[in-house]
Amino acid sequence: MRVPVKVHVNVDTKQFEVEVGLPTTAALIIRELGISKGSGEAGRTPVGDLSFDQIIKIALIKKSQLKSKTLKAAVKQILGTCLSMGVTVEGRDPREVQREIDKGIRDDVLAKYEGEWGSQ
Repeated sequence: MRVPVKVHVNVDTKQFEVEVGLPTTAALIIRELGISKGSGEAGRTPVGDLSFDQIIKIALIKKSQLKSKTLKAAVKQILGTCLSMGVTVEGRDPREVQREIDKGIRDDVLAKYEGEWGSQ
């Protein structure tokens, strides 16, 4: 899996520090699905299907890099990436799942993971 890497070099002392970052959201989605890349026709040809729990798992992994203050907002952000990659969520368009989150339909599932969001 590709991850961003930064190498900090002090040219005077010739010491260096390697900083390994987190994979991109797209890379995590690809890993969860076991595919090689997203869809070339995201709105027409889906490449895979994730469960809502897998979306939450990816949001928890990316927590430190996301600008979201709540798990709900982070999950919606991950769903946006799914949309652009041609990935469905439980057989449905990610926009439908985002609307369900807005209406509070998925609050019971999100509540199970709120503790993990706050503790990281």
